[in-house]
Amino acid sequence: MLNMLDDCSRVFTGSKLYERELLLAYFDFLPAAFLAHGRPLQLYVDYHSIFFAQQPDALTQLGWALKFYDISLRYAPTPQAKGKIERGHQFWQGRLPPYFASEKISEIEEANQHLDRLRHHRNRHEVHRELRQTPQRAWNTAKRENRSVLRPVPRCPWWAYVWSLRVPLKVGTDGRVPIDTERLRIERPPHTRVVLCLHTSGHHSVLASSPDATLLPVLLFTNRPK
Repeated sequence: MLNMLDDCSRVFTGSKLYERELLLAYFDFLPAAFLAHGRPLQLYVDYHSIFFAQQPDALTQLGWALKFYDISLRYAPTPQAKGKIERGHQFWQGRLPPYFASEKISEIEEANQHLDRLRHHRNRHEVHRELRQTPQRAWNTAKRENRSVLRPVPRCPWWAYVWSLRVPLKVGTDGRVPIDTERLRIERPPHTRVVLCLHTSGHHSVLASSPDATLLPVLLFTNRPK
């Protein structure tokens, strides 16, 4: 389960179940939360390899995607330092198993529909023991008093490609590149470097170059369902 909590108001800005904790799960989860609630300055995370690169000054793919939209990572020095978010996980761990059992929910897609409704209910109606008000009220008050540093999501043509798993490819001597089990022709000369994007929906795109804020994307191929 991926869960994101606003540090000021304790609003759950996102909560979703996935089969596994993979990079594509974060590429699905984070932009949805940003679109719904705004773009934060920082994310407070642990030293999981999805967030933390071993080489100095290097970025993981997720770290690079966040930096592209001016979001930095702050690393918790110990597990205990993430106490607020860990208590949030415990909130769900204690509530969801008996709830899913009572509702006879066994599929992730159906579970997430219920989870979204439970998240909204918790934010709007359940009084937080430390704040002594609902998280949504604390969120609204912070915005009304101009204490929010959240920024709108930019209208960016690279958005769908930044939040994808990208792999550099070289066009073969036959003018084709491998995509899944096929070799598909690309309108680029042999030996040209291109970028293969695997999107969270499962479809693929091929770009002429990696995302660059000074350029527009050149899409060479996509098998996105119509």
